[in-house]
Amino acid sequence: MNDAVPEPPPVAEEEPAYDPAAPAPLNVPRTPTGDAGVDAALDRLGDADHLATDGHLEVYEDVHRGLRDALTALDARPGPPSHAPKPHAPRS
Repeated sequence: MNDAVPEPPPVAEEEPAYDPAAPAPLNVPRTPTGDAGVDAALDRLGDADHLATDGHLEVYEDVHRGLRDALTALDARPGPPSHAPKPHAPRS
């Protein structure tokens, strides 16, 4: 006589029901710009793919801040000297 208790058959895993309100990636392609700061900010947009809508604002504000900082840095970079004409002294 076999005292072993037979194992129950495995339970089939059910697929979760489709929920249109669930977070889902937009799969929008992001082409690298060549600027590390801008690319990092744009890559951050992918973080919103897995958040509910109420979590998007924080990501978008962070991305906006990063892009604004990148633009501000362009103004702060030293560039070539200006070739604007110098004002002439008035004639007497």
